[in-house]
Amino acid sequence: MERRLAAIMAADMVGYSRLMEADEQGVVARLRAHRIELIDPAIAKNNGRIIKTTGDGMLVEFQSVLDAVNCAVEIQRRMARRNADVPSDGRIQFRIGINLGDIIFNDNDIFGDGVNIAARIEQIADSGGVCVAASVHDQVSGRLDIAFDDLGEKSLKNISRPIRVYRAVIDEPGVEPAPGQAPKAQAQAVSKPAIAVLPFANMSGDAEQEFFADGLTEDILTELSRRRELFVISRNSTFVYKGQAVNIQDVAKKLGAQYVVEGSVRKAGDRLRITVQLIDTATDTHIWAERYDRKLDDIFVVQDEITTAIVATLPGRLEAAQNDQLARKKPSNLAAYESVLAAKVLHHRSTREDNARAQELIGQAIGLDPEYGHAYAWRGCILGQAWGYGWCADREAAFVKVEADLNRALMLDDNDADVHRILAAVNITRSNFERARYHQERALALNPNYDLVVVQMGELLTWLGSPAEGVEWIEKAMRLNPHHPARFWSHLGKAHFTAKAYARAIEAFMRLPTMDALAHIFVAASHGWLGDRTAADAHVAALRRLDPQFDLETFLATIHYANEADLQHLRDGLSKAGLT
Repeated sequence: MERRLAAIMAADMVGYSRLMEADEQGVVARLRAHRIELIDPAIAKNNGRIIKTTGDGMLVEFQSVLDAVNCAVEIQRRMARRNADVPSDGRIQFRIGINLGDIIFNDNDIFGDGVNIAARIEQIADSGGVCVAASVHDQVSGRLDIAFDDLGEKSLKNISRPIRVYRAVIDEPGVEPAPGQAPKAQAQAVSKPAIAVLPFANMSGDAEQEFFADGLTEDILTELSRRRELFVISRNSTFVYKGQAVNIQDVAKKLGAQYVVEGSVRKAGDRLRITVQLIDTATDTHIWAERYDRKLDDIFVVQDEITTAIVATLPGRLEAAQNDQLARKKPSNLAAYESVLAAKVLHHRSTREDNARAQELIGQAIGLDPEYGHAYAWRGCILGQAWGYGWCADREAAFVKVEADLNRALMLDDNDADVHRILAAVNITRSNFERARYHQERALALNPNYDLVVVQMGELLTWLGSPAEGVEWIEKAMRLNPHHPARFWSHLGKAHFTAKAYARAIEAFMRLPTMDALAHIFVAASHGWLGDRTAADAHVAALRRLDPQFDLETFLATIHYANEADLQHLRDGLSKAGLT
């Protein structure tokens, strides 16, 4: 048994029983995610030690009061950002209390008045808030960039003396300005394209179809809001135009929308026809229009299917329209969002020169807006590409920068699917497949219709030894984005090769506009297994021209198969192709 002075942080989940009753498995999964990605790293970063956990709370010891307060505020700020996209009745929030006092340590547990005070102070805190005892406030006041409100002396349950309590003033996470409001500096720099989805018109003359039309509109709004690169005008703003004949230009001006989606629903017998169009309000032109004809067997299945189709297509159409605008602008005019967009285009070309230019543009975006989480995520992705292809002088230093950018992106926006997609890719390179799968599934949960996330699921399954399933995911990504990056063909080719569908693998790789060394390697191995040594020799020769210093074992060390049998399958194919 040991007694010493320590700072104790008590954290407890708000409304635990209610949330568990409503969705036990979902709450457990989300709590696990918060622990792995947010809470435990924050505790470790601030030199804390978890002493005890319960289903809905924990006690953490810190040797430094400054570390304890910094940790608590970081957790609450990041949780606020993470909860920004979650309905209020489904949010996981914590109360945190901190006390500095005499603590008794015994058998990995803690006791004493100091612990009890921390727990009682935690109960005073607001949801998402931090309260501290006077002993803590006196130690940190003036030493941290955090303000405190004096709540006065409080009588705490089972504590004989009153305790003065202070509440930390935690800034709210940044929000987009409402249409008509003066934008803040950050929103001005980001300049995300704003899109409004007007209520779909019911053309059926059937009042029951009104519910379907409204439900379809709301689903599209919800799913588009998952995209961190878009600013989606809220339902409350767009539904005021329900049932009205509107002038698109006037509506766009009032809502502050650059793009408007409008559509109609018509029921005829057992058939349902839905039309949708995307309008660029700056030029009053139709960027895209589509018509969906479906049997009305299950109206909710139809609604889900059409929602998925629309939200999978719209971002690509918007990006193409934005690219057209970029082509007409001078680089000096690019704002943060446009710099990110241009950097993405260059990244997808997968050449050394384009990657270098993409790094410049993404750095420009971060310079314009240092709080733009999506830009940090993509800088990690672009630097990761340079690392993967060996386009950097110091690969180890580059990898450190990738990790730093991703950690910064997580701090700024935990709900960005790109952050988790790229973290999954990073963990694949380290053959840490459990962590890779975790982040990949989180990215899918955040945005199940994002082609880059979907294609990476196929890639991961290929590495994990399920290439047939991987093919399905990759082909789904191609359907989601008919204008997908060329490298999708490379992912498909690797999946087919791993599944021993050699002819299909060759066909996929041959769809690439330019074959790189990796493509020639897999095509040579495919021909090797097919027994076509002449064709294999041609691809080996092309590989040697591209990479005169090619070394087989060095290359195989960069391939991330989880199963040795899959790696040996590739090695044997290359041996049959004469590449040793």
